[in-house]
Amino acid sequence: MSEIGIVVRPATAADLDGVVACSSALFAEDAGTRDPTLNVSWPRQYGQARFAEALGDPERLVMVAEDEGGIVGHLTGSLSGPTPMRPVTVATLGSIYVRPAYRGQKIGSRLVAEFRTWAALHGAQYAGVTAYASNEAAIRFYQRNGFGTRSVVLETPL
Repeated sequence: MSEIGIVVRPATAADLDGVVACSSALFAEDAGTRDPTLNVSWPRQYGQARFAEALGDPERLVMVAEDEGGIVGHLTGSLSGPTPMRPVTVATLGSIYVRPAYRGQKIGSRLVAEFRTWAALHGAQYAGVTAYASNEAAIRFYQRNGFGTRSVVLETPL
């Protein structure tokens, strides 16, 4: 469980079970405790197909962190734009998760660095990520990795 043995790389079809497991853990740990409207079963129900589809899409990214053959973290990203309203290409970090036993070893930062490199190589001028306002640790992590607040989304039940 040391950073030395951790390999950060693009995911392959052989990694999909590990990506789904990480995504399921992320949903349970983060959204499942913060957003009652989210389907916490989504990764188990739809993740395999969604992540497999992303592997073949040049505008989407799936990265894994691997330790001795086991997937200990993942990151997903996508590109959008340019559009007439926002005439730039934007890379969106969709999800990132590192198993608790592996946190504090800069694995998340390595995943983000690979995402930023991928985004720049694909012409993105900006990168964005969304975090729950109550997830202060995630917000600090993103800030340490170069992200800053640009907008705030406010919601209310009707």
